[in-house]
Amino acid sequence: MPAVNALKAFWLAYLSQPASDRAIYRAIRRRKFRRIMEIGLGDGGRALRMIGLARRYWGADEIRYVGVDLFEAGSAEAGPNLTLKQAHRLLRRTGVRSHLVPGDPFQALARTANSLAGNELVLISMREAAESLERAWFYLPRMLAPEALVLVARPGDGSGEKEPVWQPVSRDEILALAAAASRRRAA
Repeated sequence: MPAVNALKAFWLAYLSQPASDRAIYRAIRRRKFRRIMEIGLGDGGRALRMIGLARRYWGADEIRYVGVDLFEAGSAEAGPNLTLKQAHRLLRRTGVRSHLVPGDPFQALARTANSLAGNELVLISMREAAESLERAWFYLPRMLAPEALVLVARPGDGSGEKEPVWQPVSRDEILALAAAASRRRAA
């Protein structure tokens, strides 16, 4: 899979659908991320677009993509789920180092927090179970690069908008969520 050209990069950042993903593509263009982690892959299309955009700035061997998902164990109500095998096939075409971690966010991050550190961009989908995600925050700080950007999908603005809105989570908020998860673990 080749890197995207300038026209495609512009289209992704300002004209692509769903419109909510444009903020992600603009962040990749602006900050030129190499290490991307996505919790909740969906159909894998966004992953391919993010990797293609990152390939505009870096060689395939310099990019790492981590995908955390329930894969075939996910619920049908959450939308289309890739199987683990389909996701491997999809990402293999990109030529980048990819790590797919099956499981809910808590289980997956508990297993990989120390081995997959240095993530510069982390996306957390609305599809993830709230309880598992609350517990998973404990592991996230150690997985982040110093200037990492964490975006969480939140429900639309209430004006009939069904698309999620990607909102940044500050380092202080991440540390507070991790501390709260730590207290729950101790109890």
